[in-house]
Amino acid sequence: MPRAGGAGGDPLVLGRIIGDVLDPFDSSVNLRVSYANRDIYNGSDLRPSHVVSQPRVTIGGDDLRNFYTLVMIDPDAPSPSDPNLREYLHWLVTDIPATTGVSFGQELVTYESPRPVMGIHRFVLVLYRQLGRDTVYAPAWRQNFNNRQFSQLYNLGAPVAALYFNCQRETGTGGRRLA
Repeated sequence: MPRAGGAGGDPLVLGRIIGDVLDPFDSSVNLRVSYANRDIYNGSDLRPSHVVSQPRVTIGGDDLRNFYTLVMIDPDAPSPSDPNLREYLHWLVTDIPATTGVSFGQELVTYESPRPVMGIHRFVLVLYRQLGRDTVYAPAWRQNFNNRQFSQLYNLGAPVAALYFNCQRETGTGGRRLA
């Protein structure tokens, strides 16, 4: 598997996921995400109407005794030019056995569909390997979730996979403001 953040052409680097949300890591597990039977790839552009229902997520791996945590966050909340709610937590599923999907895990924070009001938002799905079952707990709130602190708190280590898509309101125009 490739090293996320290693190559200049890496979409996680180009989309500033590496840096803003994640440190460079070695991708070691396949993560497949689809909304309404449309596979999502890094940098896919979606509208809120495409992401109303939670996506179908399947996880690779080869040992059902390995468990994973999936985190979905918006590092651009409430707007890319003023992300003062960064990293807004949209979904948290734990105890997902390898080779299965989120429906086999424990949904600790229910899916909240993306509804960006201003600008283009990046929605990041991060997959971590857990040390064991029932070792990760829900945070007290969704706003200002910190992916790096969360990983450290529950000894999750570096991500094993990550994927992101862009989303803006249905009538949205204009791009992300660069710092």
